[in-house]
Amino acid sequence: MEAVSPITEIIDRLWDCIALRTDYIRELQENLHALRSLMDELMSVRNDVKRRVDIAEGQQLKRRDQVEVWLQMVESTEHEVDQIIEEGFQQMSNTCLGGCCPKHCRSSYKVGKRVAKKLKAVTELRSKGEFTEVAYILPPAEVEVMPSRSTVGMDLMFENVWRCLREDQVGIIGLYGMGGVGKTTLLTKINNEVFHRGIHDFDVVIWVVVSKEPSVRKVQKDIGDRLRLYMPEGESQEAARAACICNVLNKKKILLLLDDIWDRVDLELVGIPLPDSENKSKVVFTTRSEAVCRHMEAQKNIKVECLSWNEAWHLFQNKVGKETLNSHPNIPELAKVITRECAGLPLALITIGRTMSTKKTPNEWNHAITVLRKSASEFSGMGDEVFPLLKFSYDNLPSDIIRTCFLYCAMFPEDYDIDENELVKYWIGEGFIDGFDVMNEASNLGYDIIGTLKLSCLLESGSYEDTQVKMHDVIRDLALWISWDCGRKQGKLLVQAGVGLTEAPEIKKWEETERMSLMYNGIKALTETPTCPDLLTLLLNDNINLGMISDDFFKCMPSLRILDLSMTSITKLPMGIVELVELLYLSLSGTLIKTLPNELKNLVKLKHLDLSHTKFLTTVPLKVISRLPRLQVLNLYRSSYGDWEVDGDGGANLGESECLKHLKDVGITIKTLPFLQKFFNFHNLSRCTSYLLVKRCKGLTALPLSPSSSLTTTLENMKCLKELHLDSCLGLEELTFSWVVVREGEDPIPSNLENLSLSNLPKLKIIKEVTHPFFQNLTHIKIVKCKALKDLTWLLGVRCIQLLYLKNCMEIEEVIYGGVATVEEEFTAFSRLKGIQLLELPKLKSIYENTLPFPFLQKMTVRNCPMLKKLPFDSNNAKNNLKLIGEENWWDQLEWEDEHVKSTFLPHFVRY
Repeated sequence: MEAVSPITEIIDRLWDCIALRTDYIRELQENLHALRSLMDELMSVRNDVKRRVDIAEGQQLKRRDQVEVWLQMVESTEHEVDQIIEEGFQQMSNTCLGGCCPKHCRSSYKVGKRVAKKLKAVTELRSKGEFTEVAYILPPAEVEVMPSRSTVGMDLMFENVWRCLREDQVGIIGLYGMGGVGKTTLLTKINNEVFHRGIHDFDVVIWVVVSKEPSVRKVQKDIGDRLRLYMPEGESQEAARAACICNVLNKKKILLLLDDIWDRVDLELVGIPLPDSENKSKVVFTTRSEAVCRHMEAQKNIKVECLSWNEAWHLFQNKVGKETLNSHPNIPELAKVITRECAGLPLALITIGRTMSTKKTPNEWNHAITVLRKSASEFSGMGDEVFPLLKFSYDNLPSDIIRTCFLYCAMFPEDYDIDENELVKYWIGEGFIDGFDVMNEASNLGYDIIGTLKLSCLLESGSYEDTQVKMHDVIRDLALWISWDCGRKQGKLLVQAGVGLTEAPEIKKWEETERMSLMYNGIKALTETPTCPDLLTLLLNDNINLGMISDDFFKCMPSLRILDLSMTSITKLPMGIVELVELLYLSLSGTLIKTLPNELKNLVKLKHLDLSHTKFLTTVPLKVISRLPRLQVLNLYRSSYGDWEVDGDGGANLGESECLKHLKDVGITIKTLPFLQKFFNFHNLSRCTSYLLVKRCKGLTALPLSPSSSLTTTLENMKCLKELHLDSCLGLEELTFSWVVVREGEDPIPSNLENLSLSNLPKLKIIKEVTHPFFQNLTHIKIVKCKALKDLTWLLGVRCIQLLYLKNCMEIEEVIYGGVATVEEEFTAFSRLKGIQLLELPKLKSIYENTLPFPFLQKMTVRNCPMLKKLPFDSNNAKNNLKLIGEENWWDQLEWEDEHVKSTFLPHFVRY
């Protein structure tokens, strides 16, 4: 074999190196096309994975971490590939020798090498996207604590029930008694005491409200939601759903709490394994009928009695208050007379006691006794005893407006949690609340009315006690009775809300109705033409299958003022809607509507137009909005119609808002930087915006929140802003405003200092509460996918914030910059915060370096924030029943001031 000379070996190696480099250059064009094609394929796979994730999360499943990491890698790779492809084609266009050779071989080589390397990386990333499963089922909490109230006189009864729960031979327990006697209160106490006393006694506690018309499907759905099960839909799938529930519960020790049963619930038909001495499960239910207890085959029936005299007198005194009882010597004896008239019914004692708390003369008390006795004699049975007592509280409401608002609450389904904001909007739309130039003032009156009704026990807190209310079923019955049977022609209601209708009521029932609620049903079409000359209100919202309304449907409704079609499946408005010349309120929120008809401008009396969450709305004709001269509320929050033309004439544009002289409340979506810049120049629009979504806005790097910036010269007018949502503003780096601060031991920094950045200052001491002239009503802040944002120290100036939601903000390390400290109790950062969610924040290390009181914080959720190892809490924070939700491994790594603080918070921690 002939030996290879050293010179030949060197030449061979040089040639191999040169050949490799020339390959990168020669194959650049081919590799670029291959990279683009492979990237398109990767994006298709990404889209398929995201759709699977969205479906899974809609079924209460949690996406797998490896899927989330892969999606993030794809997103990052997409940006890198776009840049590489752009550079590659630039190199190819820069040639010499007739296009045969690149001018800059070294640059072309580098680009070619990067393309080849990225081609390999994308191929590998594509191969990793074949996920068998993208999400998994979250285990339900053992028990969910329910809002509760005082259980005066129920201690012995509760202990009796608790003792039965520990007896093996007792599997089903029935609690029965008259309406308003406190059965639900007792059941709530049982639920919560399981949490406080014996969380390990049961694998899971399930609470279901059954109501008057028991539906196996509804009970199955509630149980499935509680257990986070994906169950088949459809009337014919009852057995399949039962099998699904049974398979999960068959080997568990469960406590099933069924509230408000009016007829037998077949547990086996639902899928609940019957309690026995082997599985040691229990079922506790409430009902108004002892016969139902027998039908349910309860081993133990416990009657929930009215309060004894001593208990009733104690409760009544507590509600009236010592100040009123001591205001005149005769009042205590008169108070005893009224207590006897209440016959120990807790609901009546509380309602009338609070009403009488403001009556400080014997004349008022004597009059109350006369009214109670006279009204009570008109009735017999339960209704004869309860309704007059409750109506007395109704009659003593401060005004007709409040009484009308109360009756309106019966328009919602039984046992329904009514969103306070939604309720107030209805009241304003109906004209019950009017005469305010600022929408916030009208809303404040609405919330004040809610407070009055809650104080009178005609409304109670819902599942979310700060944002929802509900009517006890007896109170709701009272409202419907008042509307129909008390000689009130005005205000007649036809309410069939949430009762499972698939068709509208027969048209004869519409004739004398003034307000009709068919919300939360399964109505699919409205094809007839009902004649209802007196109809003022029609609520069809949340009939999600309603996709067809005939053009003649509204033809004979000349007086209609309120029309709610939200959360239906309509894709267009029927032309007959132009006949509704008296219409004041129109909600199309959450519909599938694609365009607004030009004829909508005929509704010249319209005051409230809700187009929020219209994901398919693409067309709003020019000069339709501006031809609604009385419009007060225009809501396009989270609507796909977010790219309004600034000056164009193809569709609705911002200039139209200046024609709306009565505009008071606006929700809007902004998706482009030019739109954002113009938005603040339309003062009529920006000054009354309450819901603002800024999404994408390519090129937006800073959003100064100070009057010194030309972009925000009118932000000082945004005093109505309630919710600020920043979404996918990828280049947004900074949110700031002007501060008034004091360095320790020094004079204040001038208040006109522009865009003060705390990160560039030495450690500061805030002596007094940070003041900020803007955002006095801003309560909800959501910031999602603003990946360049580093901190949110400007939140110190937002005094009223109640909910803070941060997600996928990759660069945030601190929520409040650690250079700020407090020295006085007056400092109230987050003083009204009720909820905070911190999700997917990989660099977050701190919310705030010092302890904060968080007096109203109810829930904090932390997910995928591995660097957050210390919270601004001490043992006092746990006194507020704060619920802390997070991953177990995150909880284990948290650092605490001492073991006492950690043990104090342990009962408040809820694992994902």
